[in-house]
Amino acid sequence: MVTAYRENERRQFMTQQTIVYSIFLIFFGAACLATLALFARQSMLLAYILVGILAGPWGLQLVDDLELISQISHVGIIFLLFLLGMNLEPQDLARFFQQTTVVTLISSTVFFISGTGLSLLFGFTATEAVIIGISMMFSSTIIGLKLLPTTALHHQHMGEIIVSILLLQDIIAIIALLGIQSAASADFSWWHLSKTLIALPALAGGCFLVSRYCLQALLARFDRIQEYIFLVTIGWCLAVSELAHILGLSYEIGAFIGGVSLAISPIARFITESLKPLRDFFLVMFFFSLGASFDISQLGILILPAGAIACTMLILKPLTFRVLLQRQGENRSFAAQTGARLGHISEFSLLIAIMALNAGLISGQAAYLIQITTLITFAVSSYYIGSRYPTPIAVDDNLRKD
Repeated sequence: MVTAYRENERRQFMTQQTIVYSIFLIFFGAACLATLALFARQSMLLAYILVGILAGPWGLQLVDDLELISQISHVGIIFLLFLLGMNLEPQDLARFFQQTTVVTLISSTVFFISGTGLSLLFGFTATEAVIIGISMMFSSTIIGLKLLPTTALHHQHMGEIIVSILLLQDIIAIIALLGIQSAASADFSWWHLSKTLIALPALAGGCFLVSRYCLQALLARFDRIQEYIFLVTIGWCLAVSELAHILGLSYEIGAFIGGVSLAISPIARFITESLKPLRDFFLVMFFFSLGASFDISQLGILILPAGAIACTMLILKPLTFRVLLQRQGENRSFAAQTGARLGHISEFSLLIAIMALNAGLISGQAAYLIQITTLITFAVSSYYIGSRYPTPIAVDDNLRKD
């Protein structure tokens, strides 16, 4: 009995030591490489992924329990979608749709067709080509907003256009995730899909009722107690995420719905700012685990198709947005800069690749293709934007605007 107790204590100590060591390695390494990334005018997301590649099983093998890190890091995506939902005030949603629906739908269709066609040319199956095409439809919300000066552009017309396009793309991405989740179900049928589609509005309606008649009153009564606001918000986010999972939806969709239901709160902006550090903490771990799961041996095999698709998107995306925005009445320079700021592939594409791979819809090579293509566009687009347009992290003093 005593021996078993001591063995259990030893295992708990080793697990705790592994977790602390892994977190130390992730954030210390990310801090070092992020510093180099900023000097090189690159996105810090690339630094996080690179740390994962170096420390993961395909690199120096410094992290042992990658599955645990991956599970913890998934919370970052949940918070990301929760905060995205909190920025979508229902009264503003109609205005966003009116401004950029046509641009978003046409551009997304163009990118989908291009990505699917190129994938078929490189020998991927029809299902894999469709998933790859879907992953090409979106631009990075993180890069798009991180490189957008808040005081100079964010509250002006360009900021509104970029944010509204990204939000609409994210909604399309969430619908795509729902479709992949339903198609991957072992007992998939039209009845299963119908139940999922019924669960979505039911969850949304229930969340808005609870938010309006319960949460709003509690938040208004105790809005001076920041710790309480923090606890209620985190609890609400995770509760709706878990309920969505029980109803057959994904945690991410639940988090998004929970965020939108709280967007009507007078202190929604305060909550959003308060949760950003927590979101960033888990997102660093998410991108680390993404890099750690990357098989470097696949790079030589996939560099040609990934490079071809990445180059196509880096050219096609800015050009498509420029043409569409000019047809909406924007001037040439405005449309060109807006297109350049949206000329990358989204972190949602990485999530789609992981979900589709885990569901058995695509092969490992197709998932790695999406990862490599996304990383290439992250690097090239971040460098181009940082060297040509105003950003908060520009090395050039003349271009650094917060």
